[in-house]
Amino acid sequence: MPGSAADLYERDFVRWTEQQSSALRDAAGVGTNLPLDWENLAEEIESLGKSDRRELTSQIRRILRHLLKLEASPATRPHAGWRSTIIDARSQIDEVLSDSPSLRREVDRLVKDQLAAAAELAASDLGQHDEQPDLVRARLEKGGFTVEQILGDWFPETPS
Repeated sequence: MPGSAADLYERDFVRWTEQQSSALRDAAGVGTNLPLDWENLAEEIESLGKSDRRELTSQIRRILRHLLKLEASPATRPHAGWRSTIIDARSQIDEVLSDSPSLRREVDRLVKDQLAAAAELAASDLGQHDEQPDLVRARLEKGGFTVEQILGDWFPETPS
């Protein structure tokens, strides 16, 4: 990508952290008399990018958990709260992807990676309220959700 490191910082924070941690490691190998802890500096910069990835992962799991409950639960009272939670998580993801658009390429993998954990959480939530966690497992057998369903404005139909 053309442009300076400062431009990259503004366009894609995660890519910037990857580039900067790599540059620090390269500079450490050249040798310098500056009293800097190059490896730990590189690690810390790298961890800044990892925090965006963790946030994205967490919000995807949160959306999946609540989509599964919306789809499985016949109780209507909690549905508005679950929908609000999903809307909030989608907004959080929009912010992360705006700051670090290179993470968009990881969304599909993260959805697949988080589905089982989200299903366990959703089944546990439903079981605590004497609802049928088996409906969550049945949904898993049918397949997960698409990236468009997770990041878009889609909601499952309310069970009858």
